[in-house]
Amino acid sequence: MTAEKFDVYSHVTNQIIAQIEAGTPPWRKPWTGGGVSVSLPERFNGEAYRGINILMLWATAMAKDYNSARWMTFNQAKQLGGHVRKGEKSATVVKYGTVEREDENGEERQIPYAKAYRVFNADQIEGLPAEFYILR
Repeated sequence: MTAEKFDVYSHVTNQIIAQIEAGTPPWRKPWTGGGVSVSLPERFNGEAYRGINILMLWATAMAKDYNSARWMTFNQAKQLGGHVRKGEKSATVVKYGTVEREDENGEERQIPYAKAYRVFNADQIEGLPAEFYILR
């Protein structure tokens, strides 16, 4: 039995298609209308997410009714003294970047990559310092 490799691009596409089919695409001004207002999702260190991660985390926050704008990995929560509540499900975000590699001619080339990783909203984590429960 072989393990299937996680396809970042398919995951992002499938999540967007699911939101469209549900009639709730996250790019339809999630900051207006009834319900809780929405701010840009932030990493545990306060840095704002960018690109497709904004839409993916907005969609998750709206679907799960999270109030916090802060997101972090399991290990980041642990390092901050918190713990993810049992049974909580993570959201997927994508890190895009480049790595330098030498090609067959000995020249340095920038090779793009996309890597997925899992994050939890601060609302899913207990025991964090109060400043991590930043409300939208």
